Amino acid sequence: MYDFIIIGGGILGMSTAMQLLRTYPASRMLLLEKESAPARHQTGHNSGVIHAGVYYTPGSLKARFCLAGNAATKAFCEQHGIAYQVPGKLLVATNPLEMQRMQALWERTAANGIQREWLNAGQLREREPNIRGSGAILVPSSGIVNYAEVTAAMAGEFIRAGGEIRYGASVTALHESAQEIRVQSSAGDFACRFLITCAGLHSDRLVRMLGLQPGFSICPFRGEYFQLPAQHDRIVNHLIYPIPDPSMPFLGVHLTRMIDGSVTVGPNAVLALKREGYRKRDISLGDSWAMLTNPGILKVLKANLRPGLGEMKNSLFKRGYLQQVRKYCPSIQLGDLKPYPAGVRAQAVSDDGRLIDDFLFRHSRRSLHVCNAPSPAATSALPIGAHIVDQLSSQLLSLPSFAKPQSTRPAA
Repeated sequence: MYDFIIIGGGILGMSTAMQLLRTYPASRMLLLEKESAPARHQTGHNSGVIHAGVYYTPGSLKARFCLAGNAATKAFCEQHGIAYQVPGKLLVATNPLEMQRMQALWERTAANGIQREWLNAGQLREREPNIRGSGAILVPSSGIVNYAEVTAAMAGEFIRAGGEIRYGASVTALHESAQEIRVQSSAGDFACRFLITCAGLHSDRLVRMLGLQPGFSICPFRGEYFQLPAQHDRIVNHLIYPIPDPSMPFLGVHLTRMIDGSVTVGPNAVLALKREGYRKRDISLGDSWAMLTNPGILKVLKANLRPGLGEMKNSLFKRGYLQQVRKYCPSIQLGDLKPYPAGVRAQAVSDDGRLIDDFLFRHSRRSLHVCNAPSPAATSALPIGAHIVDQLSSQLLSLPSFAKPQSTRPAA
């Protein structure tokens, strides 16, 4: 019998496991991951940006976690010898409407406590000779890292503290009783006194395995990237982002200086026909049927039909994709867009047809489920893990078999 089982070996699961074992060091703890190594899905298929928290509603969990996570991620990297860089981010406006939207972002960054600088067109050109714009906001704290390396370091710390990890353990069933939760998996059956799930693209399915009604479903969106050829590795000095359209749920195509020195272009946002559909040809009839018969997801797709069709067109024809980045970087040519691995975002959609924008948790008496962890979840993994441990500490008071926390060491 384990005291805790954590399902999910991405950065949120590893962060939670590491911090939970710090807080309950005498407990017996197991992490289950269906892949052969950690960080194989959302954590290992993103742009690697250490976000500052520019876009998020002041006071939201997103805003709070991102601001704290920016500093905590950098501190964790320094403690564990993980390479990271802080080139800063430029949010570039290219027309009068975007300048108006930039003003709103300027005010939001102030409300979120983020250091920033307003640049006019000349100052932008001085910092970025290859970028064209009417103005920009410089956010100097934005950085870049390999989050798979961060996750591996968390896994190492968890194991050194006495935690166990089982890879190749796909969960097939969950059963909760008054005394325990039983977990059936491809690596065997296990029992625990408390369960935490950080299952990303499958989060709704694990909630349903316990017989709960989650109130949401996961809709996967594929984010497709390109990589610029090596001669363009110095085309930008910062991370270059467009001013986002507030009516759209995604940030738009941006230029990212990766930790390996290369530059990527992307992502777009295309409906994926498989939960782990990283390639255009990846199709699951079961996943597709579940999505396209879900009333909430159908409402979202209908409400975003025109932009969704535009994203699909740009996915099939690179010229449309190119136009988005040439708005602010006109020197990029069609032949510069080289293939690069895509990512898949687990977007939670409520049963009544709303995109859930903030972090979402569900509970049973002996379980806690991370149901929606949108970007900037990787940046925010350390404070999210600390938040989960705090929630658990309150929830476990109703379970007399658990002792009080034995440690309050900081998350990073």
